[in-house]
This record gives sequence, structure tokens and C-alpha cells, in this order.
Amino acid sequence: MNVFEKDNEYVAHTYKRFPVVLEEGSGSVVYDEKGKRYIDLGTGIAVNTFGYSDKEWAAAVSDQAMKLSHTSNLYYHGPCADLAEMLCKRTGFKKVFFSNSGAEANECAIKAARKYAAEKKGPDCFKIITLENSFHGRTITTLAATGQEKFHKLFTPLTEGFTSVKAGDGKALTDLVEQGDVAAIMIELIQGEGGVMPLDKSFVDLIANICREKDILLICDEVQTGNGRTGALYCYMNYGIKPDIVTTAKGLAGGLPLGATMLGDKVEDIFGYGDHGSTFGANPIACRGAISILERLTDSLFESVKEKEKLIRDSLKGAKGIKGVYGAGLMLGVDVECGGAALAGNLLEKGVLALTAKDRLRLLPALNIPEDLLKEALDIIKETAAELSEVKS
Repeated sequence: MNVFEKDNEYVAHTYKRFPVVLEEGSGSVVYDEKGKRYIDLGTGIAVNTFGYSDKEWAAAVSDQAMKLSHTSNLYYHGPCADLAEMLCKRTGFKKVFFSNSGAEANECAIKAARKYAAEKKGPDCFKIITLENSFHGRTITTLAATGQEKFHKLFTPLTEGFTSVKAGDGKALTDLVEQGDVAAIMIELIQGEGGVMPLDKSFVDLIANICREKDILLICDEVQTGNGRTGALYCYMNYGIKPDIVTTAKGLAGGLPLGATMLGDKVEDIFGYGDHGSTFGANPIACRGAISILERLTDSLFESVKEKEKLIRDSLKGAKGIKGVYGAGLMLGVDVECGGAALAGNLLEKGVLALTAKDRLRLLPALNIPEDLLKEALDIIKETAAELSEVKS
């Protein structure tokens, strides 16, 4: 059997895959099993921070694999401590819990918020407010936190205690808070799976002020927006706020599974021995990979990300079939007349890998994608969007 047949026979049918078998890549270029070249604007959904097989990352990972591959968290090891120190010193957070994924990082944040509220205000204070159109993961609890009903059906009953309000609806948010049983407010500053929708700064400021005044924890889910993706180390920095908890994953380890929950002053010591744990969290190889990534997330790189965002916006502005560009940095959603899914499918045929979010085309290229490759891909996007727009009309 070929790869398609084996996958269909033996892999659970949870993914609607593009009809391509990827075989090897370097930087922002990847090849399929037939040798066809693709410019990748998806990076494994914002995971391959510096593209495929980045040499510096690969050297760090390989070196660690030959020294110490796994220890469990019953023992200390250097890469875990070094990475935690780097994250704390660059953000001002006090402690980090490492896990394997964004959903796990969010689970940890939820547990921290509920324990904090229970200790401060009593066991009846456990509700967490999230936003409609949000996405926080696929576990039963993070599905409950996700403000999209389509993800809930077939999996009820979900974990209780979550309520979603419409982004921007300050009155609804305030009314919920006034009930007095809210432990935390959990937000994505840019709703990625929700269509790459940035939150308005005035609404974010309102949330931050409410949390400070009411001693409610503010959790920022930066699973996708973090690690340089939006032109800052973490997206909350673009908004000028300081959350109590920040979660991240995806691009943190540049291609290896690693999640992190960063804990601020109020919750730095909220967990005691046995309160939480992870077998694979803080794996030495994943941590070394993350150190390699974090070392290169510099101010000059962030400026380059912003310049590439401008290049994309300027290139697509006014192009036929393109209605608008949303997001920040290299996390952008493109509104197209033909629909994101149709455009992504046609781009695949022309050698460009792109994603979708709701009905938009979603662009998540490597942070160091060469400008010439980016321009080549943008030309193909414009050409294809125009062709499909003519067909639709």
C-alpha cells in the first residue's frame, strides 16, 4: 500500500488532509514524495518557527539526543532550568510549568486559576469567562473553555464553569463579573482558529482593569500568538498589559512538542507537590530545541517580522479577489471572495502551502522566510485569487 492507503487503513480519521505526502524540507521550502517543490506559508500551524530542518535547531536537538533524551520530572536537568530562566527573565513571570501542548498548557492555567480563587475566595468561586469565537484546545475542559458550539456537540457533558461572551461586549463581561463567582478571564489576543481576529485594545484594557480591581486572574492564551509570531516575544506585549498567566506552545520548541504555562506574582507558588504533573513535559530534547529558538527571538528579528507583515499587506492590498488582511506580524488572515478553502486547495496545486481559519486564508510563514520566497508566494496568491474570483463571478 502507498502512504495514502496506509493512512486511510490505520490512522484514525480525524484529519481532512491535503492530498500530498511531504518528504523533506529546508527553511521555507518543502518537497513531496514526487519531488515537487512547495513554498510553505503554514509551518505546521505556526510550529516550525525557523522553517524545516533549521541547522542551528537541528544541531542543538541532535547534541541533546546524544547526551540525555529523557529523565522524567523526578530528576533535575539543565535544559529545563535554563529554559525556565530564559522565559522568566524575558517576560517578568516568576515560574513556568512545562507540558507537551497548548491544550495542556491551558489545562494547567485553568487549574492554577481555580486553586487560587478557591484559596482566596472559597470553593464556589470557580467560573472562568472566555470569549465567543475562541479556541483553547480539544480536551474536554479546554473544549468547554472554547467559545464555539460546533466543537461542543457530540462531546457533552463538558466541564462545568465556563461562560463565553462576545468579544467587545463590555457590558456582558461586567455583568458576569458582578455575580462574584469568577476565578479568571481567559482570552486569545488574536483569535486564530476563529478567523485570525484581533481583539480591540480598548476591550483588552477593560478586561485588564476589571481583573486588577476584582482580583480576578487574567489568562492570555498565546499558544499560537507567542514566540515572536506577532512581532513581539508575546502578543500581550503589543497591548501593553501584564497578564497573571500566559500559556504557549506551537513555535516554542521549533518543531518538537512543548507547552509552557508562565505564572506571575499572584500564582507563582500556587502549586504544591503533587498538584500537577507531566511525564513528558520539560523533556530535555524539547527544551534544548526551545532554547535554540528563544535565543534567536531578538528585537531585530521582531522588526523583520513587522517588515514582512507590511510587505504582505502592501502586496495584497487592492488585489483582485482579496477583500482584506487581518492579524499581526506573521499571523495573518486573508479575506478572499472565493473562500479560503478553495484558494488553499488551488495554491497547493501551484506549489504554495497555506492554511485556513473559518473562511479565510491563513498565513503563518516561518519568521525568517526569505523575502524573495515570500514575494514569489504572494504573486501566486494574487494570481490564483484573481482567477477564482473570475470563475465565481
